[in-house]
Amino acid sequence: MTNRQPLPPALYAAFDVFPSAKGAAVHIDRFARRLFERAGGGLLYVLGNEALPAGQREGAVEILRYRDGPANLLERALGFGYTLDRLLARRGGALRLAQFRDPWGGVPLLQGVGPDCRTVYEVNGLPSIELPFAFPDIGPATLAKLRTAERWCLERADCIVTPSQTIARNLVAMGADPQRLRVIPNGAEVPTDPPPPPPAPWPYLLYFGAVQPWQGLPTLLRAFARLADFRDLRLVICAAVHPRRVKPYRRLAEHLGIAPRVHWEFQLDQAALDPWRRHATLAVAPLTECSRNLEQGCAPLKILESMASGVPVVASDLPVVREIMTDGRHGRLVPPERPAELARALRVLLEYPPLRAQMGEESRRAIVDRLSWDCALARLDAVYSGLGLD
Repeated sequence: MTNRQPLPPALYAAFDVFPSAKGAAVHIDRFARRLFERAGGGLLYVLGNEALPAGQREGAVEILRYRDGPANLLERALGFGYTLDRLLARRGGALRLAQFRDPWGGVPLLQGVGPDCRTVYEVNGLPSIELPFAFPDIGPATLAKLRTAERWCLERADCIVTPSQTIARNLVAMGADPQRLRVIPNGAEVPTDPPPPPPAPWPYLLYFGAVQPWQGLPTLLRAFARLADFRDLRLVICAAVHPRRVKPYRRLAEHLGIAPRVHWEFQLDQAALDPWRRHATLAVAPLTECSRNLEQGCAPLKILESMASGVPVVASDLPVVREIMTDGRHGRLVPPERPAELARALRVLLEYPPLRAQMGEESRRAIVDRLSWDCALARLDAVYSGLGLD
C-alpha cells in the first residue's frame, strides 16, 4: 500500500474475505455500496486471499485487501489493524465517515480519524464470544483483552448499528449507550424464478451457509436419518466452505447410514445458490442453544433468503429467530438440538403440501413488506443523515 493519494470521503473496514460465499459478504456488499453511494466514493478495506487482487478500483470505490498476514487468526487480526493504522497515518485525507464491523478495524479507525469524521460500529458479532467456538484453547486473558476492545469501540463510536433486538439488548448490557444504538434488520430480495438445478429432480430439504458448531448441522443430519421412509427425499447441503471443512459431517452421515441421500455443494455464489433455494421443499436452520446465538445473538440470512424464495423454514426456537419468522405462519419453530422434534416438524410439513405452499407465500410477503434490503437500506440512510452525510 504505497499509494499516497488522500483517502476518499468514506471508509468501510471488515475483517472478512470479500467477495466470498459467506452471508457476511452479502451484508458487506449492501452496506458498503450504500455508504459509498451516499459519500460519492470510498475505500473498502477487507481481507483477501490468493485468488483475489490486493487492490482494485471499481468506479469511485477503491478496494484494498490485507493478504499477507500469518496463519494464526489473532496475529492476522492484529496485522489487519496495524496495516489500517499505517494507511490512515500515511494517506491522511478528508474522511467524512468510517464504518467498521469488528474491533480489529475499529480500534485503529477510532484512534486515527480526524475530529470531523463520524464513525459507525456495525455489530454483527463479537469476537470475544465467537472465537472460543473455533479455538477452544483460547486463554481467558486474551478474551478479556477482546472484551475490552469491544467495549472501547462501543463507547467511542458515534453510532452503533446491529441487525437484531437480541444483539441490541446484549450490547446495552455491555455498556452501550441505547441512544446511539440503531437496529437495522438484515434483508433479502425476492429472486426471479430460476429453473431447478440440473442434478435435483428429487424433493429435497436444504441447508446452506457456513458450518460452524453453532449452526447445528449434526442435529439436522440426525433428524434426517429419522425420515428414511421418505425414500425419494434428499438433504442438500450447500456449504460456504472448502470441502475439507465438512469431513466430520460426512463421517457422521456415513455413520448414520444416510450418506447416499445427502447431496453436497460447495462455495456457490449467489447466482448458483438461487435455484437450490427456490426449488427446495423446505429449508432448515437448526441453530444451537449456545452463547453465540443467545448471549450475543445473530440475524440468520439463511432464514430471510429462504423466506424470500417462498420456501417455508423449520428453525430452532430462539429469540433471534422469533424476530424474523412466526411459528405456524412462515414455517415451524422447534426446540434446538432435539433431532426427534426437528424430524417430527419436518415430517408434518412434508405430508401437507398445501400448508407448505401457504407458508411459502406468507414468507415471501413478509420479506416484501418489512424485511427487504430496500427496507434495511432506508434505515441505514437515516443513520447517515443523522450523522450529517448528505
